[in-house]
Amino acid sequence: MPTPHELLDQVEADLARADHDDSATGVDRRQFMFRALVATAATTFGATAAQAQRVLGGADGVVGEVPAPLTELLAPGRVLSRLQPQLPELGNGESPALQFQPWPGGPGAAFEHLMRTRGRDAFDRGTFPLAPWSGAVPTSADDIAFLPAHRQAALIKERRLTSTRLTQIYLDRLERLDPTLLCAVTILRNQALAEAARADAEIAAGNWRGPLHGLPYGLKDLFTTKGIPTTWGAPDFKDRVIDEDAEIVVRLREAGAVLVAKLATGLFAQNDQWFRGRTNNPWNLSQGASGSSAGPGSATAAACVSFSIGTETQGSIVSPSIRNGISALRPTFGRVSRHGGMVLAWSMDRVGPMCRTVEDCAMVFHVIHGVDEKDPSTITAPFQYDRAIDLRALRIGIDPNAPKPLVDGLRALGMEPREIGARPSLATMGGSGLNVEYAAAFDAYVQRKAREIGLDLNTVTADWRPPAPPEGTPPDPMAPANWPNRFVRGRVIPAFEFLQQQRRRYMLVSQWGVFMKELDLFIGAPTADVANNAQTGHPCVVLPYAFEVPQGPRPQGGANAPQQAPARPALNPQPICGVITGALYNDDRILSVAHRFQESTDFHTRRPTIS
Repeated sequence: MPTPHELLDQVEADLARADHDDSATGVDRRQFMFRALVATAATTFGATAAQAQRVLGGADGVVGEVPAPLTELLAPGRVLSRLQPQLPELGNGESPALQFQPWPGGPGAAFEHLMRTRGRDAFDRGTFPLAPWSGAVPTSADDIAFLPAHRQAALIKERRLTSTRLTQIYLDRLERLDPTLLCAVTILRNQALAEAARADAEIAAGNWRGPLHGLPYGLKDLFTTKGIPTTWGAPDFKDRVIDEDAEIVVRLREAGAVLVAKLATGLFAQNDQWFRGRTNNPWNLSQGASGSSAGPGSATAAACVSFSIGTETQGSIVSPSIRNGISALRPTFGRVSRHGGMVLAWSMDRVGPMCRTVEDCAMVFHVIHGVDEKDPSTITAPFQYDRAIDLRALRIGIDPNAPKPLVDGLRALGMEPREIGARPSLATMGGSGLNVEYAAAFDAYVQRKAREIGLDLNTVTADWRPPAPPEGTPPDPMAPANWPNRFVRGRVIPAFEFLQQQRRRYMLVSQWGVFMKELDLFIGAPTADVANNAQTGHPCVVLPYAFEVPQGPRPQGGANAPQQAPARPALNPQPICGVITGALYNDDRILSVAHRFQESTDFHTRRPTIS
């Protein structure tokens, strides 16, 4: 009697012959393939070699005896899925072989275009110059805390402010304000003070590493950090430590930045609700900070950090930056490594700086951008930030719905706008396939949770909905019913359909390439292009252009609308933000344009009052 391994060798040999000769086995090829799979399943799940051979050895081309308990395993559609334990285990972060590249024609075409238009020397990373400090140095802790990061950097470089003092100020603010804002998951007092002391010693010895040296920053709690919990906003992981530093952490540490806190993200990067509650907008505490980079948005606006790092799949940098009235950069896809960050979508996730000024965003991005072999989607592209950029030399499109104060301000600085209309739309492409990436990234977690809550994943269909909570039960943002739609239904989308979606997505990318061909950047309604650009990878800058009471969404009418709409909370004035969207790899130009506007206004200097 052959051993199981010998039997599998025999099956492989027979399959190889059958691939070339239908008569090699004496049975119909489909029948033989099925029987071979049955035999493989039998040996994999503990059946004896004799039982497996009986499966292969049915007379007259009929499948033989199927040993228990394989009957259920061999139900239609289950054989291959039940063989998964033989395959390498997958967690959340392993990259797929197929990588999204935003430039129509691929990265090679992008490099040729950039070298032709920018020159080869533009790919070299230069220095980021700091303007010297002028005038008296602030003495109050609040005044120092609200300084832009690039002004703090000038003081630290000139040894007129120590990293230790600045770090102490931020730690004190975090500990005082976090009970109100719920912006921090883990405050790193001892570690941060030790890093700050090291930075001060290095600077005193003449070893200044650059503009980020000694600046305290906050990190969205999706990134791994040695010895520190990485929670993803989920109660299941509130005590989990992944003993690895994400690439963004490594780059910032090498630049001398001081990590003071892991900042809140909504549950698995959705919204602003996490396991301690809702992260709040420091300008209007009755409002959530929006998400999913809720902690970075709230902490930066409240001056609890010099700057912060957020992530976006589809709006998670743009939305909290607008809600909290700060400046931010959502970079071109592939410009910043995501290694060590929680994956939602390999083809859409991006990492970017969230700051109080555009200049700060440029200073941080200068350090963190560039290729990383651990993230195969990354590339290096030129970054030539120009504080005095000539607006007349740029091709700037203006949508009729663009914020008038922002447009008027840039026009006064020399912009000669071009009127534009609607952009190519994802709505005409039949979806994005985002749920498939969600489901694949969270497969291991979903399988574990399914066992815990008694969900049979084999029963999930494309129209599946989680069971409603019992009547009268208060809403629970952390309940399992709030994650299955996102992570479960994507499991049953056919591979054929997903691939067709990606082909249509490339059509959208190509259409945007045509649309942007005569533009360097454009200004539309603040959130009008978020969904499209999640698919195309275009960069944008968020910046405040006014100061007034925000006009939030109002309750909508309809057949099922309540008889009386709930009262909206009274809101305080705060910075109102617009969005400047750039052509691919024009991150430097949109930052430069935004800076020109910002240096002529003071909206970014306003401070929230938090009691």
